[in-house]
Amino acid sequence: MNAPRTRVPRRPVHGVLLLDKPLGLSSNNALQKCKWLLRAEKAGHTGTLDPLATGVLPLCFGAATKFSLLQLDADKTYEAVARLGVKTATGDAEGEVISERAVPDITAQRLAQVQLQFTGAMRQMPPMYSALKKDGKALYEYARAGEEVEREPRDITVHELKLSMANATDVTMVAK
Repeated sequence: MNAPRTRVPRRPVHGVLLLDKPLGLSSNNALQKCKWLLRAEKAGHTGTLDPLATGVLPLCFGAATKFSLLQLDADKTYEAVARLGVKTATGDAEGEVISERAVPDITAQRLAQVQLQFTGAMRQMPPMYSALKKDGKALYEYARAGEEVEREPRDITVHELKLSMANATDVTMVAK
């Protein structure tokens, strides 16, 4: 016979925890694990990182959850490595490679042109393999179930874009 579960008492915890989110963990799973470990009454985060993303995920507890609302639309910095000439079904490193093509020699002049093209205010269509929510569900959940849902382009601003070549096919990008 199963014994009744003991309810863990929650407590007021106030503050911000800067978590280095590991690969493969969703932002919400990270938040729930930390909330459970701290036995915190109230918790939130300042913006979703895709499960494939690693990096700093600020977690807010108690009174600091009011602060998290201000940070959702705040400017952020992203760093990524892109493999040129490879296209995947998901648009990320996790997806099946669906096409490959040769990459022409990349010059400093061409990199500068790309930087200008992708810097400033623009409209961006969120990819289906994204942590953005639609009807309370992450877009990547729909995509993994084989569903395509309607998305609206979003206004974004890239204040600064730095590009550097790691080798003939990998470009490191830092966007603010």
